[in-house]
Amino acid sequence: MLDRIDFHGMTKDELTGQDGLLRQITKRFYERALQAELDEHLGYAKHDNAGDNSGNSRNGYTDKSVIMNDNSTVEIEVPRDRNSTFEPLIIPKHDRRAPLFNDQIISMYSFGMSCRDIQRHLQNIYGVEVSPELISRVTESVIEDVRQWRNRPLEKSYPILFLDALRVNSRQDGKNVNKALYVALAINWEGKKEVLGLWLADTEGAKFWMSVLTDIKNRGTNDILIACMDGLTGFPDALRAIFPDTHIQHCIVHMIRSSTKFVSYKDLKQVCRDLKEIYCAVNADSGREALEDFGKKWDGKYPMISASWQRNWNELTEFFSYPDSIRRVIYTTNAIESLNFSLRKVTRNKSSFPDDDSIYKVMYLAIKNASAKWTMPIKEWGPAVNQFAILFEGRFPLC
Repeated sequence: MLDRIDFHGMTKDELTGQDGLLRQITKRFYERALQAELDEHLGYAKHDNAGDNSGNSRNGYTDKSVIMNDNSTVEIEVPRDRNSTFEPLIIPKHDRRAPLFNDQIISMYSFGMSCRDIQRHLQNIYGVEVSPELISRVTESVIEDVRQWRNRPLEKSYPILFLDALRVNSRQDGKNVNKALYVALAINWEGKKEVLGLWLADTEGAKFWMSVLTDIKNRGTNDILIACMDGLTGFPDALRAIFPDTHIQHCIVHMIRSSTKFVSYKDLKQVCRDLKEIYCAVNADSGREALEDFGKKWDGKYPMISASWQRNWNELTEFFSYPDSIRRVIYTTNAIESLNFSLRKVTRNKSSFPDDDSIYKVMYLAIKNASAKWTMPIKEWGPAVNQFAILFEGRFPLC
């Protein structure tokens, strides 16, 4: 079952095919839903002492083939009671085609629909009443897959790693708590994007990033060639403590956002155009000259911008050390920005998640939705990987 799935490099067929991950999660949804219904029917949970001498109890399972909307089948185990009075709602007796908790239900949950949203949808489409509590209980099956995915072994090395954090709200002690969701997105040696993991913390800080990087190393990664990150104080030192040979590139997009945060609207376009002259220069010397020209033009009005670029110059200009094909990959952060956009879509309409596990479940499924499209290497990966072999001699895995 799921413990035999290789999550690394998963293809679209492995994700959505006849024996794919989503179909196996669907099987688990059905079985958890049926268990929840039997709990309600008996009046007590499995292994609960309340069931002693109750007059009815569990009595094993019956195998059943359920026909899905695409006419494929899923084999499930339907629980029985000794008195044979259990009548399932989700998959009625003698009914082989089940409209509920199929791939569409999983899809709704993966796109951020709450349990109550799913409840209303089932009522409107199927005319069936299912409590949000029952939906919540059956979605617990996903968290088991999340744990396996977050603990899976990783590759020994990655050429490029993007590190970023999103803000999400979670309920804690009856209050909304704004938390940092840490995301590590790698480009593997095939040139394909791969999310290495998700981590939650109360705040974003270099100390927690060190624990993230330690987890990545403990799961088998010994080397990262280039890491792209924001300008968080202490972040480069935290990374070098775990991966001392990794080259660091500060995220240009984050730097531009930080630089223009307090620029007036009428100056914004021109400031951005002038900043582009810096990071689009042909080499580091030309970039430095463009930065000096920027300071002469804007220091009288926005002195903190050029000062910030000067202060972070070494980490901001790492990309100038590489040929154009590699430079485009690391100085633009399209890979992580695209992923973040997919993750933010599922949180946009949610004021808060009920708990941390809910965040992990929804984000994990959102990543699986996004990764189904990652079937091809990133643009110009062929020339880039050949240049990596030359620039990082001895650290290239195929040498």
